[in-house]
Amino acid sequence: MKLNDAFGFLSPGMKKKAEELALTAVGGLMIPLVGIVTPRVVELSETRTVLKIPLNFLTRNHLRVMYFGAINIGAELSIAMLAFKFTRESEHRIDFLFRDFKATFLKRAEGDVHFICDENAEVLAQLRESETTDERLNRTYKAYAVVPSIDPNARIAEFELTLSTKRRPKKPKHDSSAEPQGTV
Repeated sequence: MKLNDAFGFLSPGMKKKAEELALTAVGGLMIPLVGIVTPRVVELSETRTVLKIPLNFLTRNHLRVMYFGAINIGAELSIAMLAFKFTRESEHRIDFLFRDFKATFLKRAEGDVHFICDENAEVLAQLRESETTDERLNRTYKAYAVVPSIDPNARIAEFELTLSTKRRPKKPKHDSSAEPQGTV
């Protein structure tokens, strides 16, 4: 199964806006903290995800750098955005969450931060495998963060997250013809 292009009829700019709207909807309804940090999709493909979280009064700490929690949300979303898109388009119900999280902070985040995962092909392989098995799958992926306004090549943080996926069984359809017909 190829990653569907649910917004194929839209221009590239509009596709990005549609993905941001989906991300905002998830943030506002299912995980409110995601909505608070206002992530934006810079790139989302079968090979790479780049998300941007702006440095503003909601995401910065008392030292005027990005708050630890906002950085961790960005790291998680750099992998979760692809998983969310895949599970939304899959014929199967696949649950995903993160089992563990390791972060190495290298520099202070003194501007808008881009969170990057270059392992989307591997994430997709895990999600596709989850469609074919009832077993829980756990795999660790790497991501990193940069502040492009300061140095687009200098990593400010590196992350390792273990993505856990499992296909949820479909609910059996209720067959009313199999029920005994009673008399009143």
